[in-house]
Amino acid sequence: MAKKKSGSIAIPFLVTIFLGLLIVGGGAYAIYRYFGFGGNEKPKEPTPQVALYVPTEEDSHTMLLMLDSAEAPDKKSSVTFVLLRSIPVKKKVVLIGVPSNTIIYDSEQGRQLKLREEYDNGGPAAAKSFVEKTFGVTVDRYIKFDSEAFRKACTILGLVSYRVDIDIAGLNSGTLQKLNEEQIERYITYSLFDGGEETRAWVAASITESMLNQTDGLRIADQLDSYFDTIVDMTTNDINVVDKNNYTKAIKYLFENGSGMATCFKLDRASGDSATSQDFRPSQGTIDYIVRQYFTEDAEQ
Repeated sequence: MAKKKSGSIAIPFLVTIFLGLLIVGGGAYAIYRYFGFGGNEKPKEPTPQVALYVPTEEDSHTMLLMLDSAEAPDKKSSVTFVLLRSIPVKKKVVLIGVPSNTIIYDSEQGRQLKLREEYDNGGPAAAKSFVEKTFGVTVDRYIKFDSEAFRKACTILGLVSYRVDIDIAGLNSGTLQKLNEEQIERYITYSLFDGGEETRAWVAASITESMLNQTDGLRIADQLDSYFDTIVDMTTNDINVVDKNNYTKAIKYLFENGSGMATCFKLDRASGDSATSQDFRPSQGTIDYIVRQYFTEDAEQ
């Protein structure tokens, strides 16, 4: 009788079981990993949320802009003053031209003050103090441009379309035209406007309004940090390091969201003040209206 081959059945049987377990187990493992079980990977860090900037009344600020231009055709009109009120919560910028021959009575000193004389004797800080007394508001900062800095600011904002109504060399009277930085400077420092300094101050505020409203706001907002540093470095000002953090978010918000944000006002003469007077005494009623509308928290939207 032939001998039985021991293990001839057992070995194939064991191999079959092993392969079955491998197939079943491997499939189960694949399903297990497919649904994300048993993974050793660390969970991804959540994407940080960027806080949305929402302006408040506290972000409003007031600045006195000055242009002391060595390139002015007439040195008598070489200093230009514009009061700027920025109100991000309302998406507004208000501009008020202040004639250089403005006079007020200072009760503390018991004497009459004149803006141009205060500037000549005490510089930008004295002009800032004069404007604070005139309007009864706090002027947060001042910035004085010379010709080079002013033209740089105009270059940053870009060419402006503006109607010129007087005969000035290099400009086309009676037409809407594109003005470059040199032409803008020549126009707002011109000394022979009908109405004198009163009109010139208004023109300075008006053309600044047009520059702000016509510029590419998104481009300005995108490069604001660089532009801010450039202008601060080129001008005489009382802006400090903290101001950049305090102001840039608000300014960016305005340029990103404030289409047609700028508006300008012309100061009226006080009742009884002669239009032919060499000095300009501002109307208290006009000042009160501007302050009530744009310098108080309960101003109209």
